[in-house]
Amino acid sequence: MSLDTLLSEPSLRDRVVVITGGARGLGWVMTEALLKAGAKVFATGARRLDELRAAEAKAIDLVGPERFVALKADVTQEGESERVVGAAVERFGAIHVLINNAARGPAEARGDYPKNPPKMWEVPGQAWRTILDTNVNGVFYMSKSACAPMMAQGFGRIINISTSLPNMTRAGNAGYGPSKAALEVASVQWANDLEGTGVTVNVLLPGGPTDTDLIPGDVGTRAGQGMFLHPSVMAAPALWLCSDLSNGVTGKRYIGKDWDVSEAIDEAEAQSRQASHEFPTIM
Repeated sequence: MSLDTLLSEPSLRDRVVVITGGARGLGWVMTEALLKAGAKVFATGARRLDELRAAEAKAIDLVGPERFVALKADVTQEGESERVVGAAVERFGAIHVLINNAARGPAEARGDYPKNPPKMWEVPGQAWRTILDTNVNGVFYMSKSACAPMMAQGFGRIINISTSLPNMTRAGNAGYGPSKAALEVASVQWANDLEGTGVTVNVLLPGGPTDTDLIPGDVGTRAGQGMFLHPSVMAAPALWLCSDLSNGVTGKRYIGKDWDVSEAIDEAEAQSRQASHEFPTIM
């Protein structure tokens, strides 16, 4: 099974991974898998200190107190992003991987958006700015800050967490959809900029509606009942992208639900990787 193999992958041992939004949802799933694989994880969160402390407690139970740090930080501020990268390097001696997972969703525009999605002209300007600030600007600031130490050591991984293509253009998803489309275009451009430096940039997404707090709890059927994906679909592809098994892979898009953990790693990776297009199609 690919997940079991990846959890014992030697290159993940002591690999230093910074995960924004790493204390809950998709972020915690990836954090937990990396800790089990022997990585050192530096997780951030912008709003809720209690979630960071809860993640800290779970990490201590899992691997002890020396391999996980939780830090309250707002990645929409360039200085905060620089502080996160500096703190990770100071604590663990390096930063090998950055997973840009922190995001603001459509609920910023309207709390009951799944049942009552707002039209573009109904989205408050502040909600639009908040979503774009976190999902685009925050990713840029974190990635820019991480590039210097990564390029200096000749190795680095930037993994940007995205959403499905239908979700980008779905009616009533103003702000969130465009922000993720921008992120994916930026990821390809950054991969091209970083070619030859040893730093790669790839995109990872669940592949459909996923049972996390980004979607309000009263939507209806949750994970395990047919409608929502379980966040665990992110674990195996995230481990692979963080490991040496993905050396040289850059500018690619991976879909978590298509990674079959019952398959060998090579087969699972090929199934999860979306086909590349020489010229991107916008419309």
